[in-house]
Order: sequence, then structure tokens, then C-alpha cells
Amino acid sequence: MKAVLSRDAGDPETLVLAELPEPVPGPKEVLVAVKACGINFPDALLIQDKYQIRPPRPFAPGSEISGVVAQVGAGVVRFQPGQHVIGRLGWGGLAERVAVPEDRCIAIDAEMPFEQAAAFIFTYGTAHYALVDRGEVMPGETVLVLGASGGVGIAAVQTAKALGARVIAAASSAERLAVALANGAERGVVYPRSLDNKDAARALAAEFKEACGATGADVVLDPVGGPYAEPALRAMARNGRYLVIGFTAGIPAIPLNLPLLKSCSVIGVDWGAFVRGDPAGAQTNAASALELYRAGKLSPLVSERFTLAEAPSAIARLKSRTAIGKLVVMIG
Repeated sequence: MKAVLSRDAGDPETLVLAELPEPVPGPKEVLVAVKACGINFPDALLIQDKYQIRPPRPFAPGSEISGVVAQVGAGVVRFQPGQHVIGRLGWGGLAERVAVPEDRCIAIDAEMPFEQAAAFIFTYGTAHYALVDRGEVMPGETVLVLGASGGVGIAAVQTAKALGARVIAAASSAERLAVALANGAERGVVYPRSLDNKDAARALAAEFKEACGATGADVVLDPVGGPYAEPALRAMARNGRYLVIGFTAGIPAIPLNLPLLKSCSVIGVDWGAFVRGDPAGAQTNAASALELYRAGKLSPLVSERFTLAEAPSAIARLKSRTAIGKLVVMIG
């Protein structure tokens, strides 16, 4: 079978398309014929040895797949050949077939397109865990979403709206903001590609405050970090919740007097740790998100599709922070 492999640490151009023996499912494993693989930011970190986990080389990146069950290992009770599934992996998804532990598979309806399924569980799982479990968003609250045109951003905009919140989107261009507005945001702010002085940061904080309204944002969902975190924190309501998702713009330095003055909480959102620590809770959340998908309230935006041979270009595209929505590699 074909797979895209990382043999040496480096940028996406170091990845190679190679032939590997087809895997055999072990006990409690499901062999999936991969149809699509979603590209996520950790893929770019993993191949550079910049992630908290370093798999032994060679390995195939790709942590989010959809496909068809080809074979089941001993002891598998929840799946059978022919079923459509989503698979959650640490790596290995950029391959024609992959063995996945049974408890890391989620059954999906046959009507769900594979490309949407491969763009679903990481972003919508993260958004659901952040907004429901960690942020406890209530109907009528105001939610400010940074990076609102990215995969997690769009998932957060749609999920917050489905929860009855008023959603304010923040993005780095008018084009990107238009995407967030089309996906359910009520208002939006275009922030500059860089914030290199205090005056610009204060101006952005004022824009966030104006867009959120007199009381400010009850919840901020931030997958961006960097210099944008402090202006967003300054726009929060008293007793608000600042949800830390990631750092595509770098790790911010937050003045701790701001949470004190706002009486707000800064809350870490580690969806991966949640999945590992509470598999049953993660399955329940996934089922809830899929119900919202069936109801038409959630819809992954797959903006670009790549072949398996083009997978390095997909990872490079995401790494450049120029992608809108989700990038998906189509396989098989």
C-alpha cells in the first residue's frame, strides 16, 4: 500500500510517498480502508519533532481519517466490515490502510461524505469540549472567536450558534471574516496580520469591545494566541471565560492583572487529554456533535482537497496559516 512517510525531521518537503506492507489488525483493532485524511496543525509540528510526542521513524503523519472498515481484529464487537467510520489517530492516517484501536473509531452514517467526516471530529470535538464542557456557554451569551475562518474557528462559530450564543468572529482579512459571517457569526473584526506596538494592540482591544457590546465577551475562544490574546482578554465581560485552544501565532505573555480586574477565568482546553482521560465522555460529545450535524446545524467547510501524493503541499499550506476551513487529502 502507499503511504506518505516522514523519514527525517524537517519541513513538509522532506515527506516521501512510499510503499509499505498492508497492516494487519491486532486484537481490538479495526483495519480501515482510508478514504480521506484531515490535515491538522499538529501534523506540521510532528514531522519537525516540535510536538510533545515523537513517534519512531519512519511514520506517516495524519491523525484524523474517515473510511470503510475492511477487517476487524479479535475481540472487536462494535464494528464490522463495510461500516463507515471516523478514526482518531496520533499519526498514520496518510496511508491507504491503517489499523485503528476500536475505541478510537466512531461510526458514521453512510450518507456523510468522507471528506466532511475526515474534517469533523478534531475541530468539532475541540469546539464542543471547549464551549460546552470547559466554557459552559449559555444561550444569549456573547462568544468571541479568534481565528474564526480556520478549522477550529468555523467549528466554534457554528457550535456556539447552535448553543444559542451571539457569536463575534475575528479573522485576519475581510475575505476570511466573510467566511465566518457566512457560517453563523453575527458581527466581526478584521485584525492585522501583525501587532507590533502597544497602540495597535489597544486599538484592536477597542474594536473587540465595540463589536462585543457594552458588557463585553462572556467567552473568548482562542486558537491563535500571540499578540492577539491580550486585546481579546481586555474585551472580556466580568466573570467571563477565556478558553485557551492553541498558539498558531505564538505563545502569549498575559499580564495577570487583567484576569484580576475582569474577575475572569483563563481555562486551558486540551481536547486530546480529555479524549485519553475520559473516552466515554469523548464518545458522548462526538455523538452530540454528530446529532447537530444531522440536524444541519454543523457543516465542515472543506476548502481544498489534495491527492495522497500532494499531502506534503497540504501540510505546507496549513503551516503557512493561509488556509481557510479544513484541508483534506483524498485517498483510495
